[in-house]
Amino acid sequence: MVNALVNLDENTNRVLNIVKAQHGLKDKSEAISFVVEKYIEEQGEPELRPEFIAKMKQIEKQKSIRVNDFATRYGLK
Repeated sequence: MVNALVNLDENTNRVLNIVKAQHGLKDKSEAISFVVEKYIEEQGEPELRPEFIAKMKQIEKQKSIRVNDFATRYGLK
């Protein structure tokens, strides 16, 4: 868990208090977590750039090699 000191304007503070009261949350930390979770649900995962998807598909088609000991193979030992 991360501790953060945040500065809120009056309106944001009021909204967090409303969210906290409406959902029976213990503190503003839980209210912030609740709002962020709802945002993630609404927005979903960000879309990947088409160039990145094409590059990953190209890499996926490449022949792979078996490596038993990574450190030995790449001179790390």
